This record gives sequence, C-alpha cells and structure tokens, in this order.
Amino acid sequence: MENTDKKIDGVITNSVLHKANTRGHANHGWLESYHTFSFANYQNPERMNFGVLRVLNDDRVSQGMGFGKHPHDNMEIISIPLEGDLEHQDSMGNTTVIKEGDIQAMSAGTGIFHSEYNKNKDQLVKFLQIWIYPNKKNVTPRYDQITLDLNDRHNKLQQILSPNPEDEGVWIHQDAWFHIGKFDNDFSTVYELKKPGNGIYAFVLKGDFTLGNIALNERDGLGIWDTNTIKITANSANAEILLMEVPMQL
Repeated sequence: MENTDKKIDGVITNSVLHKANTRGHANHGWLESYHTFSFANYQNPERMNFGVLRVLNDDRVSQGMGFGKHPHDNMEIISIPLEGDLEHQDSMGNTTVIKEGDIQAMSAGTGIFHSEYNKNKDQLVKFLQIWIYPNKKNVTPRYDQITLDLNDRHNKLQQILSPNPEDEGVWIHQDAWFHIGKFDNDFSTVYELKKPGNGIYAFVLKGDFTLGNIALNERDGLGIWDTNTIKITANSANAEILLMEVPMQL
C-alpha cells in the first residue's frame, strides 16, 4: 500500500487509486475482461489484492458463449450482473439464471465446479466477478442467490452482502459488507465502516463521483484504509457505485 499518513478534515490520504484505463485487459473474442487485480495473464505485483479482496473482474460475454465447467476451492465468489442474463450451473446441482438486480454468492470451500454462460442469443452479458479470501477454510460448499429491489438503492446505499445470514443481501464467510447506491447529481451521503481495521474499495459502475477529496469516473476504483467514515458525492445524474468493505489483514 502507499500514502500512510492520517486522514485530516475529509482529505483521504490512506488510499490507492486504480483508474479504469490502468486495469489489465484480455480479449478472447467471446470474452472481454478488465482486471483490477492480477488475474490470468495480467500479473502486476503492485495489484495482487486489496486486503481480502483478491479479484475484481469486469466481464463482457458474447451471445450464447461462456465459461465452461471449471474448479474453485477456498474462495468466496460473488457475481453481480449488470446487463443481460447469465446462466449458472454447478456441481452442487444448481441451475439458475442471474440478471441485473440479482446477486450470486458461492462459498467454494472444499471444492466445486461451475460454469457460466450468456443465456441470450441477441445481447451481451455484462457482470462483475469478485473473489474474496474466506475467514474459514474447507467449509462445505454452498450457493446463494437473491433478487434485490433496485428502488432501494436510489439515493441510498443498499446492502447486498454481509457476514450475517439473517442480514440484508447474500452472506459469505468473511467480515465484509457490500453496498450499491444509485444517486442523483449532487447527492451526498456518508458511509460508516462496520468493523475496525476494515478498509473499503469503491468501484464506479456509472457516472462520476467524489469520495472525500478524490474524483472518480466510470470504472475507476479507489481503496481506502485507516478511516471510519467516507463522504460520497455524485457528480452526474444516475451515478452508480459499488462499495466493498473488507478486512485488510489476510
């Protein structure tokens, strides 16, 4: 990490900024993917993770194409569809379709196989694939999927993931909280971190924002640590942001 002085009067100093055009990029024809952190052929020793956040891939899958059956273990895997319909199948017997407004979480644990395909023949699928290191190893694999009310993120932060099965959103084996907000121009709010020692990684889905004193544009990412609160202001209409609060210690 870098910039280790303390936060003063809303000025964010403990941070790392990843502009959209600095991400790793892979184009396989059927799949175009942008990697915030090292993944596959994109290897950057300065971008291995942000705390327990290991992978943030921004994927576009062509019509009728997808990822064939492949294995995972000891990772919490979250999929957030942004456009289109993504069909999921796994070795636990689940066959489902996720679309915008849905959140999918898998605890790979002792090991699973799964596949993901664009179910549509006439449009792209766009989704985020996020990997989080778990706080427990070799758990029994599990699958979770919910549909959210998109109105609940208008000018507020809608919780989509937490460590608690009884709380809002899906849950994972980690002290992490995810929120999505969709804001009108000039709307501001403050995010209060849930757990001491956690950091927060913000990823702009649409539009422009200011976090503290740092300006962000579409698909920019900003990691912040050693802070309790973060002020978030939208600088464009229908601006949308994903906040991922995660432990900083692996």
